[in-house]
Amino acid sequence: MLIVLAGTIGAGKSSLAAALGEHLGTDVFYEAVDNNPVLDLYYEDPKKYAFLLQIFFLNKRFQSIKEAYKADNNILDRSIFEDELFLTLNYKNGNVTKTELDIYKELLANMLEELEGMPKKRPDLLIYIDVSFEKMLERIGKRGRSFEQIDSNPDLYKYYQQVHGEYPKWYDNYDISPKIRIDGDKLDFVKNTDDLQAVFDMIDSELKKLDLL
Repeated sequence: MLIVLAGTIGAGKSSLAAALGEHLGTDVFYEAVDNNPVLDLYYEDPKKYAFLLQIFFLNKRFQSIKEAYKADNNILDRSIFEDELFLTLNYKNGNVTKTELDIYKELLANMLEELEGMPKKRPDLLIYIDVSFEKMLERIGKRGRSFEQIDSNPDLYKYYQQVHGEYPKWYDNYDISPKIRIDGDKLDFVKNTDDLQAVFDMIDSELKKLDLL
């Protein structure tokens, strides 16, 4: 099976992906953050680096999803299917031009066409972690990446609000694969083992419905 996780910054995707990988006994492909040469530059100057950052992510996620599609079982902590959301938001904020947005969309469409020839044409299940804006900010603060912190860059507060506001519509419109929603406020799967087990039960139930477990 191929499972992809989705959710806003700080939703807990990597934490759940790691736990789910262990639960299902499968490999996990993580978003390229720690070794990303562009991400901190983007936070310093989004107008200069927004397009480059999204091209970097697009390339890495295309590579990850190709590798995941070739294997029997894998989990992606973020996938190529969310990428356009972030560049569109940067376009709305004036960080990329209409030409850059159009080029990006054309490139993304070409990449998705390439996936049609892979052993799997789409994920088996998308797991969306829905958290409140307050929980999002709390987790961003706790993970301690300096370039993400509001204290050092107050302009990020508005950006985080925008990102958080875009996700419900994105999830509603997502129709590439089956999907389920996890309430990341109600179920604190990062700290609470009972909540984590409840999340596992929800996912296992959905996988059984799909004849994947």
